[in-house]
Amino acid sequence: MRHFYTITVKRRFSERYDVRREADSMHFVDAKGILNGSGGYPGMNIYRGCTHGCIYCDSRSRCYQFTHPFEDIEVKQNAPELLEKALKSKRKKCMIGTGSMSDPYMHCEEELQLTRKCLEVILNNGFGVAIQTKSDRILRDIDLLSDIGRSAKCVVQMTLTTYDDDLCSILEPNVCNTKRRIEVLKEMRERGIPTIVWLTPILPFINDTVENITAILNECAGAGVKGVIDFGMGMTLREGDREYYYAALDRHFPGMKERYIKRYGNAYELPSPNAKELKAIFRRICKDNEMLCTPDDCFGFMHEFPEKYSQMSIFDL
Repeated sequence: MRHFYTITVKRRFSERYDVRREADSMHFVDAKGILNGSGGYPGMNIYRGCTHGCIYCDSRSRCYQFTHPFEDIEVKQNAPELLEKALKSKRKKCMIGTGSMSDPYMHCEEELQLTRKCLEVILNNGFGVAIQTKSDRILRDIDLLSDIGRSAKCVVQMTLTTYDDDLCSILEPNVCNTKRRIEVLKEMRERGIPTIVWLTPILPFINDTVENITAILNECAGAGVKGVIDFGMGMTLREGDREYYYAALDRHFPGMKERYIKRYGNAYELPSPNAKELKAIFRRICKDNEMLCTPDDCFGFMHEFPEKYSQMSIFDL
């Protein structure tokens, strides 16, 4: 059973809000910047940390230098203002990515609505967005996503790993299951919003079955998905992520950690023993249903900004 409690947090301008949370805690910061990366596809993370509880989450890795517990969400409370300033300084319109590190639709977004405010900034400044999530909370903002899609370009990305509901509740415990996410993909299709699915990670000996991969890909085809991203039918483990994942294996899959250690040691890349067969199925179903199936093709589609919107105007000078 999940327990809710109310905390009072101090915001800028001496504002105070009571926030109903489903997480350990969160704290607010004034960030110095919001966009990262160079070139035509900058990204942003409005939050740092996550409450979805996915047992395999790479963002827990120590290389990302979290200075606070992962479930203690760092909220960049000035993200909309920073984004407004950053977009107004850009000489050329482009796609803005979000969701690669921390899900923009975790529990606190229900109250804080910072993702929604940032989408409004993107819309008002004529930019596009490629947004990645596991949560059906994105449907709250389907009006803004539709407007961005009409005025520039919008791509919604969904991560799908596990078709079985019971297994999904173990691997991704605090977020909606795959079948609900497929419903979200269909809602996006109805609005004319193209979608990309991340079929990753595929966990050796757990969800790396022909039945699982086939079921997910057939659902993607039925939902009219534009493309599917796969990085070789496996997973990666780094310091920080590995320890959390192995602790989860001990809780839910007794003896599985030892099986991993015996086969993979401390390797970073952990391909499924079934990778060759699964990749063949993946390529066949994608080809039969005209879905993009290489990372380069999928990223190329997401990064490309429509030419008719990319020309500089006098307001960009």
